[in-house]
Amino acid sequence: MAASLPRRVPILFLFIFLSFFAAVTAIDKVPVKDRFREVNQGEFSEHSSEYFANYRALVVYGNIFQLAFYNTTPNSFMLGIRMGVARSESLRRWVWQANRNRPVRENATVFFGADGNLVLADADGTVVWSTGTANKGVVGITILDNGNMVLYDKKGRYLWQSFDYPTDTLLVGQSLPTRGAAKLVSRRSATDASPGIYSLAVDSGDPILYVDASPKPVVYYNSTGDFGFSRRTKGPLTFEWYSPDDNVTFELSFGLIRTVTKYDSIYSFLRLTPDGDLVIYTYDDRVDYKAWEKTFVLFDADTELRSACYKAGRCGAFGLCEREMCTGCPTPKGTTGWSDSCAPPKRGPCRPGASSSYYKVAAVEHFITVYRAAEGVVSVGECRRRCNADCNCLGFLYWEESSQCWLAPVLSVLKKVANPRHVAYIKSS
Repeated sequence: MAASLPRRVPILFLFIFLSFFAAVTAIDKVPVKDRFREVNQGEFSEHSSEYFANYRALVVYGNIFQLAFYNTTPNSFMLGIRMGVARSESLRRWVWQANRNRPVRENATVFFGADGNLVLADADGTVVWSTGTANKGVVGITILDNGNMVLYDKKGRYLWQSFDYPTDTLLVGQSLPTRGAAKLVSRRSATDASPGIYSLAVDSGDPILYVDASPKPVVYYNSTGDFGFSRRTKGPLTFEWYSPDDNVTFELSFGLIRTVTKYDSIYSFLRLTPDGDLVIYTYDDRVDYKAWEKTFVLFDADTELRSACYKAGRCGAFGLCEREMCTGCPTPKGTTGWSDSCAPPKRGPCRPGASSSYYKVAAVEHFITVYRAAEGVVSVGECRRRCNADCNCLGFLYWEESSQCWLAPVLSVLKKVANPRHVAYIKSS
């Protein structure tokens, strides 16, 4: 028996190899008629689109949505999904991007082959992005009526979907998980689709807005703070649409954030804007001109939720905000007129604990005083010492009547208030 074993081993290996080969060849393939390879070249569409972008529409579409190459700066393209009737006079808006961090150039390609993988490659052939679905049984691709681009198998199951990879926008029916990796991240600017400094995540069923800071992002809006209670759910939070009054009114909601329209608003999306606002746009596909309406703005006096002066990006890098407007630029020499160039003082290298200089701005508050617990009841000198010890501290807020102190790792906007004893100390050196 021992002498015959070596002759059986190759037979066993051959059996395993043939079984594996049969399994691989049995994987469903994309039918030839549904495969495509498109090159980013040729004329741009003559129709207008968001961010004044030029675009070239591709073969993947569904309802009022279509995959396209678009750019806002020369030779720097996103692969994205546009929303809007193809030949309408109204704007087309961009609701999803595949390659926010890696724009591609003219002559880049997007292809969908027999293996079921959707691949974006730059002009030199470098793969920039893919769905990672090669040889997993994908047989087709489409965009659903709700704007969700899906790759599906022969049983209609979704093996990949764009709804699982949000950028700065949520469409109706799209969700964010509680404490999950998926979140909305703003664009850096209207002309730059790369990730910006504002993000929206879900915690205990509530939407929370953050602004980047060191060592970790800082909350500048939490719906619990406005409504006084939390939904306290562990499941995902979905941007929802429904008609509670038999198609008389229509409601859009994202947790405790809600708005009502008087016409069918199922073609809506929730967006985190480049300046940190949260807005809802609604599209009326029955009209050809001015089909878009901004049906909700979070940081707006009309919403009665939160003044625009608490929006982290209201005054750019820095500024005083009063009555929803940027009215001044606090400097060591006093307050000057506000402009886009207003910024906190530039400081040299930090040495923790070293004495720093500060200048005082009276009668102001900050979103940190709303959403972060104070350091406790301390003297202004102790508050200053704590800020000196922290190289991430750009200044501190101090309420003189209660001796409460908040260290500020981000400044951005100071809201003017009537109380002169609510003050800010800005670190200047």
